[in-house]
Amino acid sequence: MKTTPGQYLNEVRERLNISVRDVQEASAVIASEEGQRGFYISPGHLSRIENGSSIPSSFKLFALCAVYGLDFHDALRRYGIDGNRTRLYRDRFLPAVTRPASSEIYGFDEKVWVPVRLDPSFRWETTQLVNRIVALWGEIPASFLVGCNPRRHTYGFVGLADKTMLPLIRPGSLIMIDPERRRIIDQPYQNEFERPIYFVELRDGYRCAWCQIAGSKLLLIPHPISGLPVQTFNLPTDAGIVGQVVGVAMRLVPADVTNEERASKLLARSGVVK
Repeated sequence: MKTTPGQYLNEVRERLNISVRDVQEASAVIASEEGQRGFYISPGHLSRIENGSSIPSSFKLFALCAVYGLDFHDALRRYGIDGNRTRLYRDRFLPAVTRPASSEIYGFDEKVWVPVRLDPSFRWETTQLVNRIVALWGEIPASFLVGCNPRRHTYGFVGLADKTMLPLIRPGSLIMIDPERRRIIDQPYQNEFERPIYFVELRDGYRCAWCQIAGSKLLLIPHPISGLPVQTFNLPTDAGIVGQVVGVAMRLVPADVTNEERASKLLARSGVVK
């Protein structure tokens, strides 16, 4: 039989050996310091919460979590409210309205292995495939990778000296690549944002660019504003398609050099990046 939220709260209280009177007194302190009467929980109200005849308000659930040392968002989920699910509805309501969106993730306690130290040979000036220059993997909270699928996607770094797709993709950008999309799409597109961008492996490194097939030749087409020429490579001996770029994270404002240098020194001293 599934434990109800009220039964769960009762079990937690009894396991901690906290009396109903203790909860009343503690909630009175919270209500006083927060300046909100709603935090106060009387013995009768606590009894109704535990036997399931009353659903606690957000104030009272907050007080119980504070007294019992529980995670507030986990307690909400037990009552059928998962804060993370708001993301499922964001694009369905008022899609034309520009608005701020929270990036907070709740209740993700599992750990995953991700790269935390780069190979000493990594060169920030050049475009590289991040997955292949990892020297050490570390464990971090899964919430850091929500929206990423390491089994399907791979990641690349656009070198600081690589201006091929500038200004569409700036040097220093981190890109997400779908290796299942390797076929060059040859079809009309309305604008440059609809035109597929590919991550290409060359004999001397990698390149992120628009692509076109001409017989056995692969044409790497840069953004016209970059001022760089179109390059031609033989397929498959001199070039290979790693996959299509499906996501990008980049700065729109130049980084503060002073802060960046300071951060690099701190990371170096901590051993995260060498």
